[in-house]
Amino acid sequence: MSASNLTDRPTEGATRKVALAALVGSALEWYDFYLYGTASALVFNRIIFPTFDPTVATLASFGTLAVGYFIRPLGGLIFGRLGDLVGRRNVLVITLLVMGVSTVLMACVPTYQQVGVLAPVLLIVLRAVQGIGAGAEFGGAAILSAEHAPPRRRGLYGAFPAVGVYLGLLLASGAFAMVTQLPEEQFLSWGWRIPFAASVVVIAVALVIRLRLTESPAFLAARQRTQQQAPVSPIREVFRHEKRAGLVLIGTQTPQNVVAYLNLTFMAAYLTGTLKLSNSIGPVAITVATLVTMITLPLFGALSDRVGRRPVVLFGIGFSALFVYPYFWVIDGTRTPVPITLVIVASLGIGVGAMFGPQGAYFSELFTARSRFTGLAFSREVAGALSGGLTPIIAVALVVAASGRSWLVALFVVITCVIGAVATVLGPETRGRSLTATTVGGLRASTGRFAD
Repeated sequence: MSASNLTDRPTEGATRKVALAALVGSALEWYDFYLYGTASALVFNRIIFPTFDPTVATLASFGTLAVGYFIRPLGGLIFGRLGDLVGRRNVLVITLLVMGVSTVLMACVPTYQQVGVLAPVLLIVLRAVQGIGAGAEFGGAAILSAEHAPPRRRGLYGAFPAVGVYLGLLLASGAFAMVTQLPEEQFLSWGWRIPFAASVVVIAVALVIRLRLTESPAFLAARQRTQQQAPVSPIREVFRHEKRAGLVLIGTQTPQNVVAYLNLTFMAAYLTGTLKLSNSIGPVAITVATLVTMITLPLFGALSDRVGRRPVVLFGIGFSALFVYPYFWVIDGTRTPVPITLVIVASLGIGVGAMFGPQGAYFSELFTARSRFTGLAFSREVAGALSGGLTPIIAVALVVAASGRSWLVALFVVITCVIGAVATVLGPETRGRSLTATTVGGLRASTGRFAD
């Protein structure tokens, strides 16, 4: 087969099919992960990590949440390397199964009262397995979408995995919004288990879609171009020649992680634990916010196709830094559902939407074809471990340090936004780069040319 055949642009229908597969797979990943995050705030701190101090129980529960993030870089290396060597599609089928099965098994974890210390041990093991599978899921889905997309619409199609993230959050928050309506005894006994068991449906749908996909034409073209050369280790390539791209990704990703997990995980515990509000307010507010964010993500992705990746990301970072103090003033001052929902919608839909929407294209364009999966998945999950996984713990500790007030949490958000802005400004504008480039020099030279 000739190189020209390998790089033939897929039809619009094929591109949309890949985007749908990326969306559904990301939906499963984040349905699973947000279920765990919400359960950490509302359930696990009460039945898996019992203690006389509610704050300590919440910290222990969020600690297991962080375990999944700290192990995700390992999953990124393992499955990212496989994705660069044998292809994107098959690896994404494997990660889907690893992640999904571990989530279904969480529905069966007994309580501390039933089996003692074995309960948190089982939960931590399943969380670790889930994290390994999830470590390459978003990166692989983003790459597959970007590599199948027309160059001038890469931002739009690359946003579909991000839409899948918020579809997963919508499903998970909606599921918890329903089960939290149960009487508390039933919710803590069996109600919380239903959303975990229901993930088997998402697994089945995603698996059917992914098994019908074709391999990325950019991967096939790059493999043919380099098959006469000496074998390359994707991990070695990333650490030797593409470190700068990895550092830019980590820095840029940091504020998006912090702002997202402030809303998606910490806020549920803050509303119920610190402000003593109803268990249902957080999940309902997140349900509304995710609906809005699912609309804004592809809009910001498409905007990055017109004005560039960096301007859109920098707008999201700046908005998040400026909005965080008004955000907490409204939440702490009103303590009522409608204003709380509105500020969460703005924080996620505008701030996170602008930072997250262009990422599928932006991060894919940072790396060469030979090590793209490894570099993107590993770097993104390192950022997740350092910022996403630790954000709920840091935020809880900062609220305690500030005697129940939120100003230190807001300051933490501003600092991470400064880090993200510096990384984005120092990084390259990538719009239009060739995704078949196999060297760093070739990748940089192709910027803005829309060659493939």
